Amino acid sequence: MTHKSAITIKDVAQAAGCGVATASRVLNNSGSASADVRERVETAARDLGFSFSAIGRALQSRRSMTIGCLVPSLANPVFAEAVQGVQAELQGSGYQLLISCSNYDEAADDAALEMLLSKDTDALIATMVAPERSAALQLAGRRGIPVALMFHDPMEGFVTSYVDNVEAAREVARQFARLGHRRTGFLALRFSTSDRSRNRYAGFLAECRAGGLPDPALIEIGEAEARQPDRLAVILGQHPGLTAIFASNDFLAIALQNAARLLGWRVPQDMSVAGFDGIEIGRLLEVPLATIETSPEAMGRQAARLLLERLQGGAPVQPPALSFHFRAGATLAPPTPGKGDDGRVAAQPPSAPPAETAQQG
Repeated sequence: MTHKSAITIKDVAQAAGCGVATASRVLNNSGSASADVRERVETAARDLGFSFSAIGRALQSRRSMTIGCLVPSLANPVFAEAVQGVQAELQGSGYQLLISCSNYDEAADDAALEMLLSKDTDALIATMVAPERSAALQLAGRRGIPVALMFHDPMEGFVTSYVDNVEAAREVARQFARLGHRRTGFLALRFSTSDRSRNRYAGFLAECRAGGLPDPALIEIGEAEARQPDRLAVILGQHPGLTAIFASNDFLAIALQNAARLLGWRVPQDMSVAGFDGIEIGRLLEVPLATIETSPEAMGRQAARLLLERLQGGAPVQPPALSFHFRAGATLAPPTPGKGDDGRVAAQPPSAPPAETAQQG
């Protein structure tokens, strides 16, 4: 048996058959746990000689009891829900969350992480432009500070909580092909600075080629076009032959529908649209959005669990991808005969007031 002086909350959790965060909630008498789990944790703590005072010493010794969290934006509900998941998982652990936003800027990413490190945070959770190039993350590694990424596909040197962007995008291509679409497009915002967007395009492209379809058109836009439907309509009007477009996130998919309306194109009769993320507002539209539905809250919870396990002496272990599913919505339909390649031409879009900002996912 482990020597009493070396007992940690991880030992208690393993003996009780639960996670570290759950054991912490029980021993701190904070947060919910079933009667069965509570009894197992308390029994394991007694058998191992692990007391509440021991957990206090284990958690507080040479630690600030803070975890830094960096996301691109809280205006995008995808990231807001992930942060809520982190907070929910940390409840009862004794750790407080310090949150920073970078507005999708690589330099701001590093500046924010350097600020969080200056606060002596015990661990970091991050969604960034380019974690593989981040000097601040390298500094965290040299200091032995645990890091968990969110939304990023796995990359060497980091653990990450993620959805398989490539496979999810393949599913969108399969849905388009099933309905008979051949001329498709991929709409991306800040394509060069989002590994998520690039991986989604890569999966979409690969599945189109696997199905013998033409390569999808890559339509890259900037913030101005994403915010203003009339400007996006001008770009969309340059692709009159496309019958289905996959937007790299739901906000872009909604902006795309607004732009199509300015051109007099109906969704889905004249153009099918699919997004990515599954934000709730997509269900509430007059034409509910077809999208890849994920669980950002579960992603945040998983990232927090990874850090709590590291903070209790566990080794970094990359978990498998979280689940996703395709939500059919009402923005998909077979291409209308006579439309698309032969029957639709670009229209002159009327002027329109700026719309709600499209957020990068």
